Amino acid sequence: MGDVLDHYVDGKPWSGTSDRLSPVYDPARGVVTKEVRLASPADVSTAVTAATAALTEWSRTSIAARQNVMFRFRELLTARRDELAAILTAEHGKVLADAAGEIARGLEVVDLALSMPHLAKGEFSQNASTGVDVYTVTEPVGVVAIITPFNFPAMVPLWFFPLAVAAGNTVVLKPSEKDPSASNWLAELMVEAGLPPGVLNVVHGDKDAVDALLTHPDVAAVSFVGSTPIAKHVYTVATGEGKRVQALGGAKNHMLVLPDADLDLAADAAINAGFGSAGERCMAVSVVMAVESIADQLVSRIRDRMGGLRIGDGRTGNDMGPLITGAHRDRVGDYIDVAGRDGATVVVDGRSVSADGDPAGFWLGPTLLDDVPLTSAAYRDEIFGPVLSVVRVDGFAEAIAIINSSPYGNGTAIFTNDGGAARRFQQEVQVGMIGINVPIPVPVAYHSFGGWKASLFGDSKAYGKAGYAFYTREKAVTSRWLDPSHGGINLGFPQNT
Repeated sequence: MGDVLDHYVDGKPWSGTSDRLSPVYDPARGVVTKEVRLASPADVSTAVTAATAALTEWSRTSIAARQNVMFRFRELLTARRDELAAILTAEHGKVLADAAGEIARGLEVVDLALSMPHLAKGEFSQNASTGVDVYTVTEPVGVVAIITPFNFPAMVPLWFFPLAVAAGNTVVLKPSEKDPSASNWLAELMVEAGLPPGVLNVVHGDKDAVDALLTHPDVAAVSFVGSTPIAKHVYTVATGEGKRVQALGGAKNHMLVLPDADLDLAADAAINAGFGSAGERCMAVSVVMAVESIADQLVSRIRDRMGGLRIGDGRTGNDMGPLITGAHRDRVGDYIDVAGRDGATVVVDGRSVSADGDPAGFWLGPTLLDDVPLTSAAYRDEIFGPVLSVVRVDGFAEAIAIINSSPYGNGTAIFTNDGGAARRFQQEVQVGMIGINVPIPVPVAYHSFGGWKASLFGDSKAYGKAGYAFYTREKAVTSRWLDPSHGGINLGFPQNT
C-alpha cells in the first residue's frame, strides 16, 4: 500500500473531513500503489468556497496577466511532460507513447488559451442610432465545475481548465478516482506558474462529490466527459439547478471502408484506432463496416497486423497496455462471449493474450470479431476496450442507414479514393465529427470537439470558439454621450478675453 493522495484546495494539499478512501492501481501489475481521498459534500463545499473567494480578484485581473500565467504554465508543462507521462502510464496503464500523445493534444488547448486577448475581443457599432453606440463585452461566467473521466487523465482536464481560467473563471476539478494524480500534478504546476490560490482546485471523489458539485448554488457552469448515462444525469440535474452545462457522453464509432479504398491504409487505421490506448477512448473505432466485396481481404489484413502487436507494461516499449481495472477487463471480455453466442465469428480472442508484464496485470489483448449482428449487444453497446467488430454491408446506402440509426453520433470515418462518395458521406451522416481517410477525427484545438445525439448533452462543444463561449457571458452596452456643442467643456484652444 502506498501513500494517500489528498485534495488540492486553495493552493495546497488538503485532507478534507471524510475518512473514505479508494484504491489506485498500477494496472500493469495489478497492485494498489496508493489510496485517494473521496470527498464528502462538505469537502466539495469547502473547495467551491475557495473558488468563490478567489473569483472576484481573478476575474478582474488583466488579460495580459492571465496570459502570462498560461505562458509560464506552458513552459513548465513542456519541460516536464515526461514526468506527467510516467504518472499517466503508472495509473492508467497506457503506453508511454500514448501518454505523450495525450499531453501533446492537451497542450494544443493551452496554446489556444494563450490567444485569450484575441478571443476576448468584443464588437462595436458606432452610431447605431443618432449619437448612440452599441458594443459587446464578454465576462467570466463564475465558478466552473469540471468532471473528467479515467481514460484521459491529463488531456481532458487540459481541454477545459486552461480556457476557463484564462477567461477569468475559477475552477473545481473532479477527476476520476481511478487515476487521480495527474490532476493534482497539473494544479500544482499552475500554482508554480503564478496562478493565485483558489483559482484551480481539485477534489477527488465518486458520485457523492459529483452530485454535490451539480447542486451547489455557487457553481455556475459544469463541464463533463464520461459515459452517456452519466452525461445525461449531469445535464438533467445541473440544468435543473439553473447551471450552464456541456456534457459529453459515449460513442459507438463506425469506420466505413469502400471497395476502392487502399486496404493496407484502412487496415493500419483500424489497428491504430481500435486498439490504441487499449480501446479506452470515446473516439476509438469500434465498428469497421466493410463492403462485402472486400470484407475478407480487409479482415485478413487486420488479423495479420494484430499478430505483430506487443502487449504489456507501457513502460517497457510495448504497443498496448492493460485495461484500467480488473473489473473493467472482465466486463469487456464478457462481450466476446456475447458476440459468439449471437453468431459472430471470433477471429482473434484477446483473452488468451500472453502479455509482457506481471501476470496479475489487467490484461486483455486486441480482439477481432467478424460478421457481428446488429442485434448483438457487442455491436450496440459502448464496450470501451480493445474489441473491434466487423459489420459487413452491401454498399454505401446500407452503411449510411446503419450509422444514422445508432443512438450515438460522436465520430465516424470513411476510407475511399472517391471524392464524390466522401462528400456525400460527410453530408448525409448524422455524426458530429467526421474523418475522410482519417480514422480518429479529433479536431485541432481552434476548432471544437463534440458529437451529436446521445454523445453530447447541451449546446456547447469543448474547446475552440465554442469552449470560450461556454466559459463567458456576453454583455451588450448601449451608450450615448452629449456632444460638446450642447454645452459643457470647451475643447478649443484657450484664449485671452
